[in-house]
Parts: sequence; C-alpha cells; structure tokens
Amino acid sequence: MERIKPILKIPRGHETLHNSVDEALLLKRKSEEVLFYLNGRCIYLVGMMGSGKSTVGKIMSEVLGYSFFDSDKLVEQAVGMPSVAQIFKVHSEAFFRDNESSVLRDLSSMKRLVVATGGGAVIRPVNWKYMKKGLSVWLDVPLDALARRIAKVGTASRPLLDQPSGDPYTMAFSKLSMLAEQRGDAYANADVRVSLEEIASKQGHDDVSKLTPTDIAIESFHKIENFVIEHTVDNPVGDSQADSRAQRIQTL
Repeated sequence: MERIKPILKIPRGHETLHNSVDEALLLKRKSEEVLFYLNGRCIYLVGMMGSGKSTVGKIMSEVLGYSFFDSDKLVEQAVGMPSVAQIFKVHSEAFFRDNESSVLRDLSSMKRLVVATGGGAVIRPVNWKYMKKGLSVWLDVPLDALARRIAKVGTASRPLLDQPSGDPYTMAFSKLSMLAEQRGDAYANADVRVSLEEIASKQGHDDVSKLTPTDIAIESFHKIENFVIEHTVDNPVGDSQADSRAQRIQTL
C-alpha cells in the first residue's frame, strides 16, 4: 500500500511573516492614497497618555515620507530638562503647558509633519487653533487597556499618574478615569476618531492589545481619507484653499 504523505504544515513563523508582508503592503497602499489628499498638511495625533501616539506616528510618518515630532520631547529640549516629570516638579504644569503651546505654534507653521502630542495638549483651546491648520486624529483606547500598559511600565515618567503607593493598575485606572472625564469632550474635537475597540471587533479580537501599531496606522489612514473626501465634497473650494495655504506655510 502506498504510504500517504503527511500534509505539509507551514511553520507559524512563516504565517507571521506572510501576515506582516500583507500588512506592510496595505499600509503602503493606504499611505499613498492619503498622501494625494493631504496636500502637505500635518497630522496631529491626540489621545490619552499611553495610547501609542508616538509609535503609530513614527510608522505613519515613515510611509508618508513626512518628518515625525513628539511635542513632549520638543518641550524637554526647549526647556533643557530630560523629562516632562522633571519639568512638572521643578517648575509647574502651567509652565509646561505654556511651552507646549509654543511648540505647537511653531510646528503649525510647517508642513509634511506627523506630530504626537502630549495627553493634555487638548485642554487649551489655542492648541486646537494650531492643530486645525492640519488634520487631528484621536487614538481612542479603552481605559482598562491604558491602565494595564502604564502599570506594566511604571508611572515615574508620567507626572499626572505617579503615586507613592498602591496597586499600580488600580491607581492608574482611577486617575485615567478622572482625566478622561475632564478631557473627553476635548478629544472629540479631533477631525478623526480611531477607536481601537472598533478595529479589534472588525478583526475578531476581544482584546485591543492584540492589535499591532500597523493595524492602527492603517485604520488612521482610512479614517483620514474618508474625512478629507467628505470634507471636500461638502466644501468644493477646500482643495484650492488648502493649496493656497500650503504655499504660505514654511517648509521644514
């Protein structure tokens, strides 16, 4: 009797590689579609601390051919201090916010940037004035997922969450809930909302931690494209206005 050959099983690593390649191709295709509509406008990522703005922003900037900036890092450089936590400690939150607004003002005069803003940047109306010169994207992450992330890495670098004692997750969740209550309406000012719960649901996941930063970047591009197309339809002169404004904006 002829021996039945065993079914060839593709190693899990190959499946992961295949998925990664598909993901990368989709990301590139979406970025090229969005680039056509952006007209050089900057993208500002807003959201709670720990929502992945810097990680996702770097991915988006790379495929767009944009420059990436983290507004917190720029404030640290401007003030000459190594961390936001130290700025809060030595000076005050108000001092930090003043410098944050100055940084956003300067960035708003440029184009072709992806900017990861600090979690509290949304609370000052003047910051929205600057960010509305580009497109703003809210990375909306469930509070329990944020609390797990922050508790895992610690709160020492996050002055609004750092607590001397107590269970890290419980303390983080409590403080994040309070901040979300204060800032929820402000985040909703963003042009685009990217809900990680919605992305996870579409992919059949019950936990947003299973999403990759590339998943979030792809969804962000998708939402940006839809927003710009809808805005252009509602306001046909939008493109010419954007072209005129882009010509007045300083290049980086």
